[in-house]
Amino acid sequence: MDFETFFSTELDALRSEGRYRVFADLERQAGRFPRATYHGADTPREVTVWCSNDYLGMGQHPDVLAAMHAAIDECGAGTGGTRNIGGTNHYHILLEQELADLHGKESALLFNSGYMSNWTSLSTLASRIPGCVVLTDALNHASMIEGIRHSRAEKLIFAHNDPDDLRRKLAGLDPARPKLIAFESVYSMDGDIAPIAAFCDIADEFGAMTYIDEVHAVGLYGPRGGGVSEREGLSHRLTLIEGTLAKSFGVMGGYIAGSAALCDYIRSFASGFIFSSSLPPTLAAGALASIRHLKASSSERERQQDRVAALRRRLDAIGIPHLDNPSHIVPVMVGDPVLCKKISDDLLARFDIYVQPINYPTVPRGTERLRITPSPLHSDADIDHLVSALTAIWGQVGLKRAA
Repeated sequence: MDFETFFSTELDALRSEGRYRVFADLERQAGRFPRATYHGADTPREVTVWCSNDYLGMGQHPDVLAAMHAAIDECGAGTGGTRNIGGTNHYHILLEQELADLHGKESALLFNSGYMSNWTSLSTLASRIPGCVVLTDALNHASMIEGIRHSRAEKLIFAHNDPDDLRRKLAGLDPARPKLIAFESVYSMDGDIAPIAAFCDIADEFGAMTYIDEVHAVGLYGPRGGGVSEREGLSHRLTLIEGTLAKSFGVMGGYIAGSAALCDYIRSFASGFIFSSSLPPTLAAGALASIRHLKASSSERERQQDRVAALRRRLDAIGIPHLDNPSHIVPVMVGDPVLCKKISDDLLARFDIYVQPINYPTVPRGTERLRITPSPLHSDADIDHLVSALTAIWGQVGLKRAA
């Protein structure tokens, strides 16, 4: 087989479909978020980022940066090993305690990423609990899908955010079988929110465990940033809460929170945890500072909600179609992969605005979009500039406006 020809042909197919991914070479500017330096074909220039998952700008917060500087001076760069072999730093212990407190759980466990925490935890639970069947939401994240697939446990997919379909599928199972219901709180592409209370009621009815991914909600919702489950007073009803340190908390890493026995079980049996070198102390220290700040401060959350509402009003006024949802995610719908990339390219080239096009397989074909995430640090002038740019481009590419 001519492997190089095979690789090239496959990549050419992606290009022809308009979904070949190009990375924007960005240099974030500490203290000036959402500004970044874009290193393109021409001279580097400043752009405004409108699609960052650093939802609250905590990646540049003075408390976070000071904590990270202190940790590298105190502890050096890496940890030197896995958590079991010399790689448990005191910052890891403090961070896990803080995360357990954030979610009102007995314990928490750190991972190197949110992808790893989902993949490892789901695969371990579903594979090691005898006869376990996993009921998974149809739009769950790739990390959850891969974890469940790797477990080789029986899987039933229920219709997205549909308690009735979940109940029907559970009713068809042996009541004695162990069951695990896996879903997200905020879905990152459509921005809709799961009916958590209804899912908890059904789990109680059928004796199932509940596994919630709060990756796009922690820091953003609830009086202390514990996510949608905290906002709705439901944290105590969830068996396991999974989250990330790389989005609203502005650093890097993933985690789970649950009972002491559950976290210890995954710590003891999950190969993805056991055989991975641990997070550097600098990252743990920065995440610790970020969580502590957002537990005490609601100003970032309130300001972000104000920015989201302001942008939605402006988009409605000019007829730019966007999905109506109750979250902080503003999906501007294009519906064509080639046009979606063209709009993104034009925003960057002509208006110094960076919004990454979102195409298949991240979203279904025909639902291509620009996923916009307003932050507390986007100004009225930033919103004006974005809306003006979209107005100019929308008509030029021949897309219809909303009524």
